Amino acid sequence: MVENEKVEEMFLVLDDKLDKTVSVLRENFAAIRAGRANPHILDKLQVEAYGMMSPLNQLGNVAVSDARCLVISPWDKSLLKAIEKAILASNIGITPTNDGSVIRLVFPELTEERRKELVKQVRKMGEEAKVAARNIRREAMESVKKMKTGKELSEDESKNCEIDIEERIGKCIDEIDKVVAAKEKELMTI
Repeated sequence: MVENEKVEEMFLVLDDKLDKTVSVLRENFAAIRAGRANPHILDKLQVEAYGMMSPLNQLGNVAVSDARCLVISPWDKSLLKAIEKAILASNIGITPTNDGSVIRLVFPELTEERRKELVKQVRKMGEEAKVAARNIRREAMESVKKMKTGKELSEDESKNCEIDIEERIGKCIDEIDKVVAAKEKELMTI
């Protein structure tokens, strides 16, 4: 490792961007329904309440009642219609059932065809994350070249930095592959 403040800062930024790439991928995967009730599918759902848009999790309790059913209990029962409308408009593919006090979302069993479509979607998202990691690598390599041409790094130091960057990108891509494989396994498990 090279003892240089600019290099250390570049590696901190690199690590931060790589961590964010993997965490964004995980967040996106949480929103993909796998036939089991998953409250994270509603994380980005906005409901019109009291004249403004609010996240659903701030308007009530979302709980898993069994393997394939979510129960949404709003703190203010007058919001039931607005929550139901937001779920229908969100295009998550589940029709809500409103019984006057709670809303139930029953997750249908996924067909084999739908599972395969979701696996393709997961792989595509994984590839996009890898492309993001490669773009991060390109940015880091360019900053090493700039430091080398600006005589801030010697030939050996820049080579060491490039090797270190490649190792970090390799670890990130391995992590992305693990996350994708785990989601594929979850989707294909009946």
